[in-house]
Amino acid sequence: MKTVFLFLASVLIIMPCMAQQPLKPATNAAEAGFSAERLARIDSFFNDAIAKGYAPNAVTFIAHNGRIVHNKAYGYSNIEKKTPARTDDFFRIASQTKLVTTIAVLMLYEEGKLFLDDPVAKFLPEFRDMQVLDSVDKTTGQPVLHKAKKMVTIRHLLSHTAGIPYQHPTHKVPGGALSDLDGLTLDSLIRQVAARPLVHEPGEKFTYGYNTDIAGRVVEVISGQNLSDFFASRIFKPLGMKDSYFYLPASKAGRLVELYSKGRMNDPITLSGSVGNRTFPIGGKQTLFLGGAGLVCTASDYAIICQLILNGGSYNNVRLLSRKTVDLMGRNQIGDNFVWDRNDKFGLGFQIITDDTRYGDQASPGSLTWGGAYCSEHTIDKKEGLIMLVFTNVSPYAWYGDFVRKFRVLTYGALE
Repeated sequence: MKTVFLFLASVLIIMPCMAQQPLKPATNAAEAGFSAERLARIDSFFNDAIAKGYAPNAVTFIAHNGRIVHNKAYGYSNIEKKTPARTDDFFRIASQTKLVTTIAVLMLYEEGKLFLDDPVAKFLPEFRDMQVLDSVDKTTGQPVLHKAKKMVTIRHLLSHTAGIPYQHPTHKVPGGALSDLDGLTLDSLIRQVAARPLVHEPGEKFTYGYNTDIAGRVVEVISGQNLSDFFASRIFKPLGMKDSYFYLPASKAGRLVELYSKGRMNDPITLSGSVGNRTFPIGGKQTLFLGGAGLVCTASDYAIICQLILNGGSYNNVRLLSRKTVDLMGRNQIGDNFVWDRNDKFGLGFQIITDDTRYGDQASPGSLTWGGAYCSEHTIDKKEGLIMLVFTNVSPYAWYGDFVRKFRVLTYGALE
């Protein structure tokens, strides 16, 4: 009995220390709790997809209990030039930026700079007198409005329940822009968004949109830094994330993968028709720091953010959030609503996979996931001590669901 007690005590001492270590490659698949034979199915899947023209490239990252078991690159970062994809390629991660911004907001929350139920207007006065859209008059084309019954709060922003969409029923501009080459700033964009009526009362529904971009602007106002500087000084540098940016330095620009398009499954993969989305990380005036969509990074850099969440707010002995705040992030914030048709909930910064999920497949209930418009996605499974990421850059992408979900299915299928 004494021996058992000492063993358990040593485990309790060692486990927190292990969780604090940086991610390290596993010696072999078995050491990390995986079947090497079944992991090889991932190789077959992506090699076959690329050969058939379903995907231009893919980079994977899987870590179990802090050990990297799979980090590979497939296909070409540039099909036309036949440039082989590499694990340190940069990808546009679009809405995966939202988790980083959410972390930034919650860091300020822990510092006593805000409450989650503070009105956004406390920091951004342009949100003080919001209107709600009832309908659009079919004869005049004019919106029929009423004054919002309550204020939009920080919690509404982080859970996408504010009633602020990307494409607004009454406006074409701004309309879902992920980039801008002409000098738009976050402040000027948010002022345009605030001038539009809400599409429903705050807290009433899950409506995906510019919410986290607004939250990013709140971070700027409170901190006195632009979002790029806040991320760099408060998040990326402390965590050792050397490959995460809003705009790539010239020395790293050559590692940015090309952006492609495949709108229908029978369509060939072609270069994206959006010059802005293709070139914003390396061109333009570089003044727009979109907290909901603007980052570019490597899979291994973003894995650090995922591991930080898995660890309860710390990574490599650097704590950004308390474990109780991370617990809060994983609580349902959207009530009886669901994330689209997925039968899942939304917390603060990511989707929460439920027992009855139609999207999360084998992921443990309570697992956390989100992706980006250019097709990149992560899943954080706390029960299994598992993080998994898969990146490519195609938009629009008819094969998005198969690309990200089949990777996840294959990953769980290889877990012993």
